[in-house]
Amino acid sequence: MTLNAVLAAARERVDSFLTHSLERSDRPAEQLNQAMQYALLLGGKRVRPFLTYQVGQLCHADQNVLDHAAAAVECIHAYSLIHDDLPAMDDDSLRRGQPTCHIAFDEATAILAGDALQSLAFEILSAPGLTVSPTAQLSMLNALAIASGDRGMCAGQALDLDATAKQLIEAELARVHRHKTGALIRCAVTLGVLAGDAEAQQWRADFESFADYLGLAFQVQDDILDVTGSTTALGKSQGSDRAANKATYVSVLGLAGAQECLHNLHQKALHALRRIPYNTQTLESFAEALLNRDH
Repeated sequence: MTLNAVLAAARERVDSFLTHSLERSDRPAEQLNQAMQYALLLGGKRVRPFLTYQVGQLCHADQNVLDHAAAAVECIHAYSLIHDDLPAMDDDSLRRGQPTCHIAFDEATAILAGDALQSLAFEILSAPGLTVSPTAQLSMLNALAIASGDRGMCAGQALDLDATAKQLIEAELARVHRHKTGALIRCAVTLGVLAGDAEAQQWRADFESFADYLGLAFQVQDDILDVTGSTTALGKSQGSDRAANKATYVSVLGLAGAQECLHNLHQKALHALRRIPYNTQTLESFAEALLNRDH
């Protein structure tokens, strides 16, 4: 299969699972459920679910377990985007080419939709009867909780807000994005490994090293696209980081410096993969496509 076909299959699989997860017979707050669906299913690259599926398959994980893990990490990602777009945070009006959740509905509903998606993530991942050991399932829950909270993505959001209108050095900026963007990308990979067999666990550090470099490179490319991309291609307001006076890799390193940083991180991600004695060609191709995207 081509990379595009593999990506499409992963997207279709996780979207089907997420749709089913939201189609409950008991939906007491219909508008809340509609806002959750809007934020969760309205497009998106599905980077994190793809990584969970791909790494998990390399590690011989059960496909049903991977469905739950991929859906859970995407719920956390969707919740983070809803809250990131709020007036108190980045105050964005466009996401994936559509009005952001608080614009399409209202601010209170958007906050609750984010809260509910976070809860849904842990409901999905803690489902009884998964064909994985209780110890592994608990480890997966723990990894997702750490990646989501004050040692992961939420910490990154806080650091990002605190850095607004400040001059950061590259190491400080990397610290922001290792948490804000990188934590969930790393977690997506970790979940795939933890769902796998005993042999695969010895390669966890190498998989996570790949994810760390990929997550940081992903953010560098985002910063580059905020300068070089278009609103139509990006699906969000071009130049929004600059308008919000945020520290970015382009503002810290310049455009050429940011592009060099992206190249170096990409190479480090590939070196980490090459230490793993599995066929990681699809992951290598994915990194290449992700870090050369236009949106």
